[in-house]
Amino acid sequence: MNKPLSLLKNNTLFAKTLLASTLAACLFSGHAAAQSAPKNVIYMIGDGMGPAYTTAYRYYMDNKETKVVDATVFDSILVGMAHTYPDDDTVVTDSAAGATALSTGTKSYNGAIAVDTHKKPLKTMLEIAKQKGMTTALVATSQINHATPASFAAHNESRRNYDEIANDYIDNKIEGKLAVDLMLGGGTKYFIRDDRNIVDEFKAAGYSYSDNLNAIDTLTSLPALGLFAPVGLPFAIDENPDRLEKMTKKALSLLDKKNDKGFFVMIEGSQIDWCGHANDIACAMAEMNDFANSIKVAKQYVDSNPDTILVITADHSTGGLTLGANGQYRWERDIVKGIKASVQSMTLQMLDSDNLEEIWTKSTSLPFDKQTKLLLEQAKSQGDKALTQAITAIISDASFTGWTTGGHTAIDVQVFAYGKGAEQFAGSQNNTAIADKLISFIKK
Repeated sequence: MNKPLSLLKNNTLFAKTLLASTLAACLFSGHAAAQSAPKNVIYMIGDGMGPAYTTAYRYYMDNKETKVVDATVFDSILVGMAHTYPDDDTVVTDSAAGATALSTGTKSYNGAIAVDTHKKPLKTMLEIAKQKGMTTALVATSQINHATPASFAAHNESRRNYDEIANDYIDNKIEGKLAVDLMLGGGTKYFIRDDRNIVDEFKAAGYSYSDNLNAIDTLTSLPALGLFAPVGLPFAIDENPDRLEKMTKKALSLLDKKNDKGFFVMIEGSQIDWCGHANDIACAMAEMNDFANSIKVAKQYVDSNPDTILVITADHSTGGLTLGANGQYRWERDIVKGIKASVQSMTLQMLDSDNLEEIWTKSTSLPFDKQTKLLLEQAKSQGDKALTQAITAIISDASFTGWTTGGHTAIDVQVFAYGKGAEQFAGSQNNTAIADKLISFIKK
């Protein structure tokens, strides 16, 4: 049967409208993609920072005088979630496989440092940036050759090969040039060794050098290297609570001075993960605060330099952190705020002293009652591991903080973005998609 003329006209009009809309959308999409390629890339990774950590931080920082729980810097730029599984059947990633996915856009096995499952090197976004003539930088509160920063500038079959990874930082050349123009973190143990002094090699290559975080301002131009601890820097809760913030300010200041072709910097809040492994909630919140303040510094840079993209995520979550434990519907943030030292620090102090009460009352706001005294004395008699476990349990029980593991978990992690092209990181995505998008920006 023939269709009525009016219906044919309507269908034709609809088809033309649909075609026009599709073409417009494609043109707009292409235009938006072209417009959204930023000059500078700031990539921040909160190691171990699953959703429970950003939630805990919100309650930790909340002003209790207001009825509504205050938003944090994380809440203001949340855009999506990322899947963290590695390229094996474990589902739970480690930092090396996670960082390899986040730096190369390719999933690999746990322990892999920017190599694929056949242990062949994968090109990282930092290396691509260097090839494009961009200035490059790595900043971390761990040793600079730890799993996450290493996966941006080195290639190794095992994250445990710290000396070999440190060697890569000087041996791995990009078109004859050193790959990283600025490195700030820890790691003198691996860079100044009996068999090789890599710091001297960097100096010979024209890098300025500092081993004192309090003298970081002596680094006034690039290239530069700052190694501020034998391994990782001390925990924020124990010393220099703003050390990542300081390094972030210095890094962005130096990168801004030499910014003809743009820059790429990866900044890691490394020790959120370390506190999570220790199930130390107060330690974790101090690391989160330093990381959050570093993000604020980065956001301010984007505000002043709108041709910059800031992307923040985690490689995985650590510890199986929960807020509310032991069947109780509560989480006591004030108890957490009252802790003034890491569990590790308290353990070392108590092992060296007979005055457990003085250390406990100086380090926590919790009472040193008979039960606490008995638990700590018994644990101390059994050694450092038992004492660490006792201190951790007392704090976790008192604050109703729950932990399911001393390792990692496989939950999705959050993705945050701000600045030019931020909308492209919205939604649920594989962690490799984050890298793919950033690499596409760098290549343009």
